[in-house]
Amino acid sequence: MLLKKTAVLATTLITFCAASAAYAQGTPNPQTVSVTQDQQTAQGTPDAATTPAAPEKETWKAPFGGNFTAGFAVLNDYSYRGISQTQRQVAVQVALGYETPTVSEKIPLSAYVGAWGSNVNFPGTGTTAEIDLLTGLKLKLLDDKLTFDLGYIRYNYLSAPSNLFYDFSEFGLVAGYDFGVAQVSAAVRYSPNFFANSGNAWYKWASVTVPLPFLYVNENIAFKAFGTIGNQYVERNINYGIPNDNYWDWQLGLVVSVYGFDLSAVYTGTNLSVQDCLGTQNCASRVILGIAKAF
Repeated sequence: MLLKKTAVLATTLITFCAASAAYAQGTPNPQTVSVTQDQQTAQGTPDAATTPAAPEKETWKAPFGGNFTAGFAVLNDYSYRGISQTQRQVAVQVALGYETPTVSEKIPLSAYVGAWGSNVNFPGTGTTAEIDLLTGLKLKLLDDKLTFDLGYIRYNYLSAPSNLFYDFSEFGLVAGYDFGVAQVSAAVRYSPNFFANSGNAWYKWASVTVPLPFLYVNENIAFKAFGTIGNQYVERNINYGIPNDNYWDWQLGLVVSVYGFDLSAVYTGTNLSVQDCLGTQNCASRVILGIAKAF
């Protein structure tokens, strides 16, 4: 996607909890409206059966019986589906969300709205930031082990020239199950007219997160590892800035939750070469380090 941002000029997203910091790329995770876009999808929690439980976090109460969530993150790169959105420079990201209470005990369905923002760097366009607005429905079953999230995201690029058609909408369905020893998630996202007027686009990804309770320090420190893989299809790939109509991206990372902060190290990349990436290193494999905090 952001390849075209460079192409048009001459030039990505998970947490996983605020990013458990640099998780899966792509879009904000509606479940937490966290701060690093789809990099949240890999998050999980330590196995309560083997790890001492941390003190229960106070809920940030909101009107109509709902709850607010908020978070921020600082990363050495903003990667959207494997592609750097900041020319491999520092990104500062913030998020705010609201979730309603469930309909009833028998119908564990809630709704949410939120916003997520980050600085971006698309040389020559004057674009200053990405602001995403999101809303959707969340269903939790089997004691919250099985989850479904049906959502909508509107991507907005501040100060971008209108004739570049950067802004776009995306719909998504995310499903996940917590097995205790591991959490698995999968999703499909669809845009009727993707970034830079590139037509129909589909993004599919899967992730697994594994708590590491054997790395025990104290009740305020927890470790987890995760991996994700995704495929981005774009109808008008030339508009998007890639040589073929699809590419793959992946992540492999470690998150350490330390006294309420999430420290992350994520190895991410794509199967796009430097030549495929308009002669830049924005699609190359690299390590992203981050620190995040959720409220």
